[in-house]
Amino acid sequence: MDKVSIPDKINLIKDYWKPIIVGELNNQHVKLVKVKGEFTMHHHDNEDEFFLVIKGLLKMDYGDKMVEIKEGEFIIVPRGVDHRPIADSEVHILLFEPDTTLNTGNIRNELTVDSPEKK
Repeated sequence: MDKVSIPDKINLIKDYWKPIIVGELNNQHVKLVKVKGEFTMHHHDNEDEFFLVIKGLLKMDYGDKMVEIKEGEFIIVPRGVDHRPIADSEVHILLFEPDTTLNTGNIRNELTVDSPEKK
């Protein structure tokens, strides 16, 4: 029942695209991640994803359209929808998703994080 400082936790992140778990509730993970550049186009067969932009501007590429998510805004990507996050400069994001969610969804590559660290 301790409070969590988002800025303090963000400062612990050293690598882009490597989420850390900062909270858990009802089989859901609260994660923080720093991103920069382009991620892999992917989807999640069984999980929806919640992206809240804390700092910066995130672009969500759906293949046929691009949505910009600004600081203080969030987007929910429904399960089964192909998407690719893009950040032209560093972006800080809070993710809320089921604990079964693999960051690269249906794709396995060098950006896959099987077991995010708990911090």
